[in-house]
Amino acid sequence: MFGSEILDVAIGVVFVFLIVSIICSAVREGMEAWLKSRAAYLEHGIRMLLHDMEAREGGLARAFYDHPLIRSLSATQYKPGPAASTPSLLARGRGLPSYIPAQNFSLALLDIAARGPATDAVSSDPAAPAISLESVRLNVRNLGSPAIQRLVLTAIDTAEGDLEKARRSIEAWFDSGMERVSGWYKRTTGWILFWIGLAVAVVLNINAITIGDYLYRNSNAREAVVARAQIAVADTGYLSRSYQEARAELDSLRLPMGWSQGWGAPLGWLERPDSLRTDLRVWRAGNQNVSIWNDIVAPPIGWLIIAIAATMGAPFWFDLLNKFMVIRSTVKPNEKSPPEASEDRQVRPAESGRPPPTATDHGHGRRPSEPGVPTVRLTSPDPRDAESARDGCEAIAGGTATRDEDLPAASGGVA
Repeated sequence: MFGSEILDVAIGVVFVFLIVSIICSAVREGMEAWLKSRAAYLEHGIRMLLHDMEAREGGLARAFYDHPLIRSLSATQYKPGPAASTPSLLARGRGLPSYIPAQNFSLALLDIAARGPATDAVSSDPAAPAISLESVRLNVRNLGSPAIQRLVLTAIDTAEGDLEKARRSIEAWFDSGMERVSGWYKRTTGWILFWIGLAVAVVLNINAITIGDYLYRNSNAREAVVARAQIAVADTGYLSRSYQEARAELDSLRLPMGWSQGWGAPLGWLERPDSLRTDLRVWRAGNQNVSIWNDIVAPPIGWLIIAIAATMGAPFWFDLLNKFMVIRSTVKPNEKSPPEASEDRQVRPAESGRPPPTATDHGHGRRPSEPGVPTVRLTSPDPRDAESARDGCEAIAGGTATRDEDLPAASGGVA
């Protein structure tokens, strides 16, 4: 059926999108391991929270990153990033921590307010002020930022004498700021995945239009790809595949990808009509008689579709592939197996040669005429047949039947 073919084509295309997304995500993770962009975005967001975008000497941002609770999470000495509105796509973290627990943030901020920004003999002495609401309020100027000082004072005033409640208020403020930073990072990751996906599509010549057209015209390839997709959705660890595994999976599909068949789409070079192939060969020598769709419009559009699909992420395509396979499992059986006939094996009256049942034929298993009475199946053959009405007296040689008056008297019997 037309609908099932389109569904299988959609499954095949989505499966290709899934594999390409896994490849692009693996490339992105490799870039992240080298650049540490997540740490750069976190550092930029903390500078915004602390109102210290320049991270000046003696400022709160430097004091915060130099605090032992935060410094222990870093691999190198703190070096602030550029004072820009947002980090660049390929911002480098320079050994900064990629994650800071909210509890570490609140405790570091309260400790700086109570004991000062420097870590020296005075702030580390046992006689140093203990962290309490009173000590934080009296020494809040140690923060060096009027905006942050007012925020900490507000947390103290609303804590009702409970230091733990004040700390939770500061942590909630930090978490809300990190949600905004996460939004920046996700948008940046989306753009990076787009450019990675476009590069993968061009380098490997993965054209969504070519693949869709090929699967629609080739039933064997379509069934093979759908079978591979069924195996993929049954594997719970499929999304954790490495770059090499995903690339091997893509190559094993044997779809029209790569540059071995030339440029065109949706038809590959070897699949084009002879006339079109001849025209293209002449054009390559200088003639301008080319297919505008196959050679100019379709390839960039197909690559662009692959790039956009990569930005959606592998989990999105895996979930969509699961839904398509569920739909296919309900559609295919109805196409292959027609509805079964009734299990009632009763012989129709017209087939048996017997007269139709009447309302009083209950004893012979006939269907009664009264509504609501269940049908009773025959448990033994009906003793009556088509010859039961004949006594055999007519079948006499010469064709003359004996009259009843001329028959001899009966004898014997049961007393």
